[in-house]
Amino acid sequence: MDALTRAVRTYLDHLSVERGLAANTLTSYRRDLRRYQEYLAEVGVDELAAISEATVADFLARLREGDQVHPALSSTSAARTVVAVRGFHKFAVADGLAALDPASGVKPPTPAKRLPKALPVGDVEAILEAAGAPGTTLALRDRALLEVLYGTGARISEAVGLDVDDVDLVDGTVLLRGKGGKERLVPVGSFAREAVDAYLVRGRPELVATGRGTPALLLNARGGRLSRQSAWAVLVKAAERAGVTRDVSPHTLRHSFATHLLDGGADVRVVQELLGHASVTTTQVYTLVTVDNLREVFATAHPRARD
Repeated sequence: MDALTRAVRTYLDHLSVERGLAANTLTSYRRDLRRYQEYLAEVGVDELAAISEATVADFLARLREGDQVHPALSSTSAARTVVAVRGFHKFAVADGLAALDPASGVKPPTPAKRLPKALPVGDVEAILEAAGAPGTTLALRDRALLEVLYGTGARISEAVGLDVDDVDLVDGTVLLRGKGGKERLVPVGSFAREAVDAYLVRGRPELVATGRGTPALLLNARGGRLSRQSAWAVLVKAAERAGVTRDVSPHTLRHSFATHLLDGGADVRVVQELLGHASVTTTQVYTLVTVDNLREVFATAHPRARD
């Protein structure tokens, strides 16, 4: 066994024993480092001291471009492989196996941003109308849940985490508790206020009577706080009733909330505050969606827009 292979095995043992990585994660590291070793063998490098920054950079280029034997990897897969290589070289220096880290200056490729998928306004309205079996207590709760999700842009965990006192129907505000315990006060429109009011008057009293008492706003059939999984199921069933064939999740309503606001002329920093994003950069991905919408309208409506 050559020194390079021994170093790789030592690193994998370190990940397994000292860092306690899961078996699937270790399998990924092992596969990525095997790919790296195969490349090094191809270019005639068989020891750590012979690896330069250019060697690692060329390996990254191979990952992205591929060749006759190796298919090109996506930016996400290439980034994962480079992370494994960088971790290996950093460990080799820390463990005294190498004097220099040739991978420290080679940055993983940035994965392409996945554009959030927003529903058309008509589909959202159809889902809201289809919430729950008409005339039932749970229908009132389900409508309140979905109206709050779409009307505030809340995450599913924020919505089910609401207590009755977090909703002010007079001022039209909802207190949401986001990631890291951060709180934000967001306005809530008339449709959501009416749905919550109807639920509080005619739905929640019946549900709370079946339990032991709880401050939670949204309750399950046993009088306890509604779970994320149950709330997700409410949305999926409403989408099925509405005939919406696309995959729909609570985050879809959050995406739709942001996209529809920007389409309506809202400032991106206002949307940032409403969504509870720490950085406006996170929110700006939604502006890419609206630009795509503008391009589509332009391409179909302008007489000289043809390619």
